[in-house]
Amino acid sequence: QAQLMESGGGSVQSGGSLRLSCSVSGFSQRNNYCMAWFRQYPGKKREAIAQIDATGIADYIDSVKGRFIISHDNDENTLYLQMNSLKPEDTAMYYCAAEAWCHVLRIGAPLREDYTYWGQGTQVTVTS
Repeated sequence: QAQLMESGGGSVQSGGSLRLSCSVSGFSQRNNYCMAWFRQYPGKKREAIAQIDATGIADYIDSVKGRFIISHDNDENTLYLQMNSLKPEDTAMYYCAAEAWCHVLRIGAPLREDYTYWGQGTQVTVTS
């Protein structure tokens, strides 16, 4: 059973940066896995904001494109989200997610929303 644990959230001023980490254990990387970062505003549904597949292809929603970078360190089995030029509207709970088998990601296609494994979330607050 895979376990995911996020860290790195916190409070930062507008324009600042944060790097979220997601430590992954018990998850096989032998298949065509994919991983993602989601965020959730209070009272709203969780939305996928960045996704990466086993080949390293990554994609983002438009509102974070050019500011956020998703990456995965296979040796450390850790998923990262580098968040730059943060805005107050980035304030949300952030979750990492993993799926054991995914199709190769197609740039520009809607990000996958259906994941089996989830972290517990980490809060990001951006003050103006």
